[in-house]
Amino acid sequence: MYEERPSRLTGAVVWRRTPERLEGVRPVLPDGCMDLLFSEGRLLVAGPDTRAYVPEGPPRAWAGIRFFPGTAPALLGVPAHELRDVRVELADLWPAARVRRLRDRIEAAPDPATALEDIALDRAAQSPPPDPLLRHLVECLETGRPVAATATELGIGARQLHRRCVTAFGYGPKTLARILRLQHALTLARSGVPYAETAARAGYADQPHLARDVRELSGVTLGELLSG
Repeated sequence: MYEERPSRLTGAVVWRRTPERLEGVRPVLPDGCMDLLFSEGRLLVAGPDTRAYVPEGPPRAWAGIRFFPGTAPALLGVPAHELRDVRVELADLWPAARVRRLRDRIEAAPDPATALEDIALDRAAQSPPPDPLLRHLVECLETGRPVAATATELGIGARQLHRRCVTAFGYGPKTLARILRLQHALTLARSGVPYAETAARAGYADQPHLARDVRELSGVTLGELLSG
């Protein structure tokens, strides 16, 4: 069973997943985000995905905090592109002694997810505030606005936009736009909006365009995603 709630950290989401006996393995879709994860004594970072990620091994309980797109690298101290499409131990990024203290703190807490949130809040208080340009970029692209028009609105050139996107999101603005558009379309479709209208409102050329993107980014059809 999966549960989530808005975090006290602006834009983030706190979540937990507990395995159910009859629940199959579900792919984790690209969403432009990075997560800090805890499971069975391990602290990990999920980097930005460019394709669906299928968890390996037996089902297990997880707790996590999903950071708003583009904000995790400043908190973790690592450019997003170095973590693209991987899951890594937090101890590979931070001093092992610090990670052991954080792990002990989480294990002693009544709720691991809230403990992760507290750690993220502590880290945010010690870090520079998020770049408002990145949030504006995400808000524009997730509605299907063209990358070139968005760059013009933000007042930055294509090369600078690409460089900042790779550092903050792990990939260039076109890939980011494609991923955010997919997430917007899934939100619409899950709310009951017909597929053709979903495609138009999310910025796709037509319904077949939506179907191709879903298949390429998730590995399954839109119908299979919505029925799972």
